[in-house]
Amino acid sequence: MQKGGRAGKATRNVRLDFGEYGLQVLERAWITANQIEAARVAATRHMKRRGMLWLRLFPDKPITKKPLETRMGKGKGNPEGWVAVIKPGNLVLEISGCTESVARGALCRAASKLPVRCRLLSRHTA
Repeated sequence: MQKGGRAGKATRNVRLDFGEYGLQVLERAWITANQIEAARVAATRHMKRRGMLWLRLFPDKPITKKPLETRMGKGKGNPEGWVAVIKPGNLVLEISGCTESVARGALCRAASKLPVRCRLLSRHTA
């Protein structure tokens, strides 16, 4: 897969559809599968099995890399990992079924695991 463009703002995946609280991205980036998993684990550990959590992105873009000290040419490298392409406005996580303080704490911990700036959304204030 080619690198592609990331210009513009998100038009899909910008509203709270499942949960009462959400984590919205404010910058464009590639978020790796490991970063997504780290954010998910941090949020679920803080929630302590209270409420539900939805992941709103999926790493569907393969990233290739050529081995070190390899000469130029000889084609594209082997897939090394997977990333999700994120634009400003995309939702990453949604939470429901817990109090606002628990949801805010979980989303703040998840945001600290991501390489982009995020903001918290609430269905009550949106």
